[in-house]
Amino acid sequence: MHPSSTDRRRGVNLRKNILLGIVTFSLCTAGMAQTGWHYACSATNAANGAIILSGTSLYRDATSNRAGDPPYGFDLNTVPTSFDGGSCSSAKPFFFSIGARDGNYRVTLVLGGPGSSIATVRAESRRLFVDQLSVKAGGSRRVVFVVNIRTPEINAAGGSPATGPFAQVRLKAREIGALDWDHRLTLEFNGDNPSVRSISIKPVDDVPTLYIAGDSTVVDQTKEPWAAWGQMLPSFFGSKIAIANEAESGETIRSFVSEHRLEKIMSTMRTGDYLMIQFGHNDQKPGAGYVPAATDFKTYLLQYIGETQAHGSTPILVTPMHRRDFDAEGKIVQTLGDYPEAMREVAKQKGLALIDLNALSKTLFEALGEEGTLHAFVHFPANTFPDQPEALADNTHFTSYGAYELARTIVQSMRDEKLPLARYLRPGIGPFDTLHPEAFSKWTLPPSPSYSTETPYER
Repeated sequence: MHPSSTDRRRGVNLRKNILLGIVTFSLCTAGMAQTGWHYACSATNAANGAIILSGTSLYRDATSNRAGDPPYGFDLNTVPTSFDGGSCSSAKPFFFSIGARDGNYRVTLVLGGPGSSIATVRAESRRLFVDQLSVKAGGSRRVVFVVNIRTPEINAAGGSPATGPFAQVRLKAREIGALDWDHRLTLEFNGDNPSVRSISIKPVDDVPTLYIAGDSTVVDQTKEPWAAWGQMLPSFFGSKIAIANEAESGETIRSFVSEHRLEKIMSTMRTGDYLMIQFGHNDQKPGAGYVPAATDFKTYLLQYIGETQAHGSTPILVTPMHRRDFDAEGKIVQTLGDYPEAMREVAKQKGLALIDLNALSKTLFEALGEEGTLHAFVHFPANTFPDQPEALADNTHFTSYGAYELARTIVQSMRDEKLPLARYLRPGIGPFDTLHPEAFSKWTLPPSPSYSTETPYER
């Protein structure tokens, strides 16, 4: 995707001031209190020394905030339109950020305001955490979840900063300045009259982390109408686990290593963590990036598995989902070659957990049908979005609806396979039958305010 002017400005600043920024950020976060930071939209809701937010509470550098605190404030040129009734409320989405370094952060929100609201909360690059939570007028609802923060820098053994040419992940142009690489934790408040009374953020190290390695079908897609299953997964989990979606568009199982993305994961992985691995879409493409399924692909799988297990963590293989390709009888055509079977073979050989999303997505897509899957994949007529003179017709990448249904498929597989991850699911999540997916006409999710008609980067 082409970055917006705001993204470009932030990217230039990041490249221009990267060394100074790391030093400044380290200084302002060196004293991060284990009790965390508390922000309230009125003195009535203030507790534990909370900072009172107002229309002038804009995200700035560390020098403009209370001594010892990380930078904080409303971000991305958005501010709530009302601070009445003890809440920050708005008719439009708004963003709040706080400076943060690598790690997991428990976020506690008290949602609600003087008017009724239906709140959707995302973090970083559109990771879904709160899915359309209703709050009655004058009421409050408390929600808690854990957000994983990553930065481009890679720590050496023992946690000290690495040095030399491999001290950072090799980011693509689209990632420079993106919300999930920018040394801050960003929350998006969206929905019908989004309202929040207080925000508390605390660094935590008492929860396991579920890392995800993959490509554009998994990544936290930064802009509408694109989405992937990895960014929908957090909405199904409670506050006892963090999900670190390290996937990136265009990646093969080999390039993920050469760009130091696997190294980045291993630099923060701890005993008891998990790594989900899904590749295959880009590996099969001819040219310099081609990774043969029977040889190199399996070799790299074994590398991922070995490094994960060496950290005392659990690898989980996920076969790549199908593309939208139907035959004359309305059946899905296998377009992913031998990669799904290669993953099945390695999982069996090593005795590993396998989520067979390739097989499950065939059932799901055939249940939706050739017409129904038009809503699951990015298919829009011309002029649906500004500056879109031609129709969008993408049979690889998903809308939020399609990504959400795939995430539900994965969650149900965790249950069916009795994976340990299932114990971290939120209470009350019902079973999901891939033969009977939710109809698009009955499904809703408020879109994020940023969009792009550019296809996600592909190798």
